[in-house]
Amino acid sequence: MCRTVLLRLIRALPDPDVKTVRVLGVDDFALKKGNHYGTIMIDLEERRPVDVLPERSADALADWLTAHPGTEIICRDRAACYAEGADRGAGTATQVADRFHLWQNLADATERLVKRLRAQWEPPPAAKPEAALPDMPEGTRAQQTRQRHAAVHALMAKGVNHSGIVAELRMDPKTVRKYMRAAAADELVSGRPTGRRSVLDEHTAYLLARFNEGCTSSDRLHKELVERGLKVSERTVRRFVRSLKQNNPSIAGPPVPKAREVTTVVLTHPDNRTEDNRVTLKELRDRCPDLDAACDLVARFAEMLVHLRGEEKLATWTTDAENSPLPELRGFAAGLRKDWGAVMAGLSLHWNSGPVEGHVNRVKMLKRQMYGRAKTDLLRKRVLLCR
Repeated sequence: MCRTVLLRLIRALPDPDVKTVRVLGVDDFALKKGNHYGTIMIDLEERRPVDVLPERSADALADWLTAHPGTEIICRDRAACYAEGADRGAGTATQVADRFHLWQNLADATERLVKRLRAQWEPPPAAKPEAALPDMPEGTRAQQTRQRHAAVHALMAKGVNHSGIVAELRMDPKTVRKYMRAAAADELVSGRPTGRRSVLDEHTAYLLARFNEGCTSSDRLHKELVERGLKVSERTVRRFVRSLKQNNPSIAGPPVPKAREVTTVVLTHPDNRTEDNRVTLKELRDRCPDLDAACDLVARFAEMLVHLRGEEKLATWTTDAENSPLPELRGFAAGLRKDWGAVMAGLSLHWNSGPVEGHVNRVKMLKRQMYGRAKTDLLRKRVLLCR
């Protein structure tokens, strides 16, 4: 049997009967990421998929719930379309906001908060020393000049005359005479280490001053030199600036933890933090009262979420967050108010969307197996019929 006939037979199989689903899990999955999403429906009591919808919308969910009455509990994420669809299709059902998504929302708010507060614990910049010109080694020509000068004067000290030195060293008479007249090799070597003059020699002081002012862009410095009337290539300026940077490394201050690192420590259970993380977090909390207040609120929410104490503590926590000086947590609390019933149920009932997320991962696996044939109708058959 060829693969096309097999796929056609799979598409022709009847859908399994959908019994009354008392506890329903709803989540989306990407048909085309960023463009088109579908919805998967899971019976959380039996942990099996009951349907796959080709879209993610309030209308699709409401229509499905209307056609399949009897749902008492609906576990969902924080998406507004699912909240609206559940209200319209099963108004009497208890909606449960998934705890993972609640924690994820709080983590996003905490990261934004930490990024905003990071400037409060950054140490002041250290005083930067004045840059100096690099001590470049002498070039081959300068070294050769010094060696020849030493050899010529060594023969002169032995009493060898001009002709004898020419014969001994096999050098041009004019060159030998030049070395004999120079008392020191420095008279024959240029001021530059390589022994050559550079087009930047007369502008070195200007470049050094601009570098000390903080202008380290070779492109910018090249434009300034051109405006001063100098004809110089970008490569020459870039090479000069690179030598300045290598010779004058910036003074590194004490390491400042990144916002993502601090966020991770704040969101980690205290028993799972390393000793270094505990010390770092304590220092940051001592320096930044806002971070200290945020850590307390995050810890209280985590304790409420893990132990399902929403009925006891959610109202108080939300009020404290709304009255805090932290706009990120105030915004998170405002979002909880808009979805209050589902959030309260999510932090009070044991139901959650964990099995739904597992089936979403299974859908991703099936899509990869089916490659380009993973169209909605065939994908739906495989999700519902293949166990």
